[in-house]
Amino acid sequence: PRLADLLDDVTGSDEWVRDLTVLAQHTDSVPENVYERLTEIKRANKVDFATWVARREGVEVDPEAIFDVQIKRLHEYKRQLLNALYILDLYFRLKEDPDLETPKRVFIFGAKAAPGYVRAKAVIKLINAVANLVNNDEEVNSRVKVVFVHNYNVSPAEHIIPAADVSEQISMAGKEASGTSNMKFMMNGALTLGTLDGANVEILDAVGEDNAYIFGATKDELPSLRENYDPTWYYQNVPGLARVLDALVDGTLDDNGSGWFADLRRSLLDGGNQADTYYVLGDFESYRTTKDGMAADYEDEKSWARKAWVNITRSGRFSSDRTIQDYADNVWKVSATPIRVG
Repeated sequence: PRLADLLDDVTGSDEWVRDLTVLAQHTDSVPENVYERLTEIKRANKVDFATWVARREGVEVDPEAIFDVQIKRLHEYKRQLLNALYILDLYFRLKEDPDLETPKRVFIFGAKAAPGYVRAKAVIKLINAVANLVNNDEEVNSRVKVVFVHNYNVSPAEHIIPAADVSEQISMAGKEASGTSNMKFMMNGALTLGTLDGANVEILDAVGEDNAYIFGATKDELPSLRENYDPTWYYQNVPGLARVLDALVDGTLDDNGSGWFADLRRSLLDGGNQADTYYVLGDFESYRTTKDGMAADYEDEKSWARKAWVNITRSGRFSSDRTIQDYADNVWKVSATPIRVG
């Protein structure tokens, strides 16, 4: 609602509700205080979320931190595991160097796994184990928190999406049919951190490379990369990666004796070029570099707000109204007919 009020003020009406594409007329020609107002709106939404999540999940989070969000069905190709490994790596880096310069972060997850999908359930367990490790470490938890929102559905989304700063859309390229959470985040002023997959391609086309964070191997690059792929090389040569993967089995994290974390590690390392089906280790270093750079950019409040504004005002192509109009014009060849009500 706060953002809706701002859009009413900037456009001079609520016409954008019926035609979201009109927002694109206001991408550049806006009063200077729009960025300040947008920052204040996002902060207020984050305060609301912090209150809600403390009550619902019992986790205290700092609204001044970056809210980095991945909410979607839990599946290996969506690579929640990649995100979890990054958080572990960040945790170890902070333990090793308490003076490491990085903004405060809150990593927020929401997901459900199919009933029989054991490995997806293992990833959920891993994320919660990482949260337990990070959130209870007094040397780190003032700078990093992890929240797994239980029973994720539309109701929690109404609290999470308006508060999000970063939208994680990190599926292996070529696997996501489209995605819709990326569109919802974009419309609410979160910046996309993702691969060139699904609707991310269209988002990047809409907002430009300066207003999204893209990493990783592309769909066209992956076939040749997979031919001679050796995940153990990455384990041995990418700084920090061995430490992270070993944490799954060396007692750092507790899977309650299920063996699930050892299975996750085996799925990434064992089986030669058939291992790591979704190229988690291959994309890890690119993901870390891009994500670290995104966090550094967040420090420039005005620049970040402008990026968010570009995303909001360029989101019209993803509206259902625009989609239906395209079908009417180009597929069905029908015109609008006025309907009298009452």
